[in-house]
Amino acid sequence: MSQITATPAQSPDAVNHSSPLQFVGRVLPGFLAWLIAIALFFPIFWMAITAFKTEQQAYIPTIFFVPTLESFREVFARSNYFAFAWNSVLISAGVTIVCLILAVPAAYAMAFFPNKRTQGILLWMLSTKMMPSVGVLVPIYLLWKNSGLLDTVSGLVIVYTLINLPIAVWMAYTYFNEIPKDILEAGRMDGAATWQEIVYLLMPMAVPGLASTALLLIILSWNEAFWSINLSSSNAAPLTVFIASYSSPEGLFWAKLSAASLLAVAPVLIVGWLSQKQLVRGLTFGAVK
Repeated sequence: MSQITATPAQSPDAVNHSSPLQFVGRVLPGFLAWLIAIALFFPIFWMAITAFKTEQQAYIPTIFFVPTLESFREVFARSNYFAFAWNSVLISAGVTIVCLILAVPAAYAMAFFPNKRTQGILLWMLSTKMMPSVGVLVPIYLLWKNSGLLDTVSGLVIVYTLINLPIAVWMAYTYFNEIPKDILEAGRMDGAATWQEIVYLLMPMAVPGLASTALLLIILSWNEAFWSINLSSSNAAPLTVFIASYSSPEGLFWAKLSAASLLAVAPVLIVGWLSQKQLVRGLTFGAVK
């Protein structure tokens, strides 16, 4: 006959002591995640509802009001929104294309032909991001003025490229470093040239990483305010200048400022929301073995 072995029952005290801890362990991470998400999203939420208020209502901290499009009508009547938006598109697209064209070969050389100075060069490139922009504003302003690049799209593209290129190189280097070198060596043995290795072998395998790099470059270029405000006025002014125009010596017009800000951030928010899976996939590329 088969024997049945009884499992000793767990004491009620042990159950009572472990259950609250297990419950807290399950609930706490989710609670903290929601708390952080609300804290990050609240400014955008408040900006959005303020955009649908009148100037008088904008000074009243309440979410219960009769929405109006008055601020949007005044914003469109005062400024050519689409001209600013088009400049932002041109600048963001130009910076993204130029950065990728320069970053991919540089990252390829560092990842597949490293030397003892590779890490030092990467750290030096990233260290330039720590330099305050205001420290080089005057020389760059004078250079751009004397070169005819002031208030031009190409002038802003050059500056934004200099700012964002270290990030693009570092991200591309990280992605390329995770790709097996044997694949490129096999292509080299088959007679592939360097550009063929990059275009036909490397790029298809690094598409998620490069796509996330491109998205990040678009977001950074779209949101850059310091250089656009100081190096452009009308012809090449992007949406960040459009927002700043609603700050005047007379004070801040909160409803109009919120409406202008909502119009400025809406395109990049939509792009970021639609491509969030691709962005997360690219940013975590190679993180999990």
